[in-house]
Amino acid sequence: MALPKILTTSNFLSQPRCGFLRIFSSWMTPSRTSHCHDPILTTISDAIKVFPTTPLDSSLKRILPSLTSNHLIDLINLNPYALSPPSLLSFFKWLSSQNHFRLSIHSYCAMVHFLCANKMLADAHSLLQFVVSRKGKNSASSVFASVLEARGTYQSNSVFSVLMDAYTDSAFFSDAIQCFRLVRKHNLQIPFHSCGYLFDRLVKLNLIDPARAFYVEILDCGYPPDVCKFNVLMNRLCKEHKMNDAQKVFDEIPKRGLRPTVVSFNTLINGYCKTGNLEEGFRLKTFMMENKIFPDVYTYSALINGLCKEGLLDDADKLFMEMSEGGLVPNDVTFTSLINGHCANGRADLGVEIYQQMSRKGVKPDLITFNTLINGLCKVGYLSEANKLVVEMTQRGFKPDKFTYTTLIDGYCKEGDLGSALEIKKVMVEKGIELDNVAFTALISGLCREGEVSDAERTLREMAEAGIKPDDATYTMVIHGFCKKGDVKMGFKLLDEMRRDGHFPGVVTYNVILNGLCKKGQMKNADMLLDAMLNLGVVPDDITYNILLEGHCKNGKREDFDKLRSEKGLVQDYASYTSLIQDFRSKEREKR
Repeated sequence: MALPKILTTSNFLSQPRCGFLRIFSSWMTPSRTSHCHDPILTTISDAIKVFPTTPLDSSLKRILPSLTSNHLIDLINLNPYALSPPSLLSFFKWLSSQNHFRLSIHSYCAMVHFLCANKMLADAHSLLQFVVSRKGKNSASSVFASVLEARGTYQSNSVFSVLMDAYTDSAFFSDAIQCFRLVRKHNLQIPFHSCGYLFDRLVKLNLIDPARAFYVEILDCGYPPDVCKFNVLMNRLCKEHKMNDAQKVFDEIPKRGLRPTVVSFNTLINGYCKTGNLEEGFRLKTFMMENKIFPDVYTYSALINGLCKEGLLDDADKLFMEMSEGGLVPNDVTFTSLINGHCANGRADLGVEIYQQMSRKGVKPDLITFNTLINGLCKVGYLSEANKLVVEMTQRGFKPDKFTYTTLIDGYCKEGDLGSALEIKKVMVEKGIELDNVAFTALISGLCREGEVSDAERTLREMAEAGIKPDDATYTMVIHGFCKKGDVKMGFKLLDEMRRDGHFPGVVTYNVILNGLCKKGQMKNADMLLDAMLNLGVVPDDITYNILLEGHCKNGKREDFDKLRSEKGLVQDYASYTSLIQDFRSKEREKR
């Protein structure tokens, strides 16, 4: 179907206003007798009746040039020959496709009223959404006025619901809210269903502040309060760490005549625990019990997780016992929180015990549980146990993911087992699992530690080709590896590459190269690099000057070695360093 055409506001208003008012009033309070014998309406009606047997183009060819929007509006509002709604809609669509005919916005509004009165809401929505798309944002006031003005023979409040939905589906949310306010202003029936639809869309798109404000507004005009909607708002606010706002939403529940559910409490408790406010979380637990709302497994899991993240493992274990003694069966989240807490505290052995207890209670671990424990085992160097766990998770139907493999690579690299780390990298590539920043950095670190700097540099290139930008620390590791092997030239090459890639190397990177120069006895180049640092705004630290002093000590006269050595650790700025070195060089010249 060709897109309908709308008269723009300017074109529409450019028509004689008095003429429009005259015509508008004629169909606003119609005299059915005066229009039943209108020859144009009769001809149109007859043409519609025989369509599609006889094409409308041929039936209406004679009157089409004289046909106006006002004729169409009269036809819709009066429908003198009782045409069926589908046939009238088909005629409307056909007319909108005619090149010489322009439908006014009032034509659309009249048709929408007709469709709503005949329960054809989907078609009404389609027409209004087209109007909205043409009018664009901030058009609610003008479109609403046109819809209101077009209320004639057909009186259906659903038209305002359809209008709100059209704006909502077009993502013109401020216009949809404006429609609601205009309905309220004109004392029309509030379209509660559309209000709920708009609220849900705002929440789904994470527009929480507008959703919250709108919800309060519709509640104030009689929208039935729903504790689930309050819970949804709290959940989203908690995820954004807006705990003050979440608390206000919670406090609003009883004010609206509702009783908070265990989900309401759990949502807020979880939010407080994740933001580190355990005191408030436990206060709410006490409050809910005083109100005869008993904590469930999710309540305890949230509190246990909060305690574990704060390192309060003894308290977490006590709460776990309280939970179990109260007849509640811990779920996988509860166990995983405890496992993670003990592993983060370096007690992977306790993590393994909790995992075994979990199995005994028949609680099935998920991928997060396995990854948590594997990570804990790798951090303390228990690679053999970690591998056994990988085998077990595979047997249980879980596929190791990027986190699993990256954890193992990091663990092997730290233990100096590069062969196993590279083997896992190979497995990842074969399975189509992309390496991330952590995996590449771990490999580069391990290769540098083992003196495999050429392989480390190749891995650095591979990292960049994968679209992951190495950070300053990663570059510095490779530079240090080359300088340690005496290849300061390669260190400078990587330093220049860092600058070209938009990095701003810091004092640590420069200290690495300075140390390499000093070890090679290139003190003139070292002092030049110091000047370059200062010119670039890189502030040397005490390590910088002491590296340089160590270099001068080792490359100077033996009898002056002890004097310079005694100054090490005391030199913390450029002036002190240059003064000491100038004094040292002056004495050298005197001795010659």
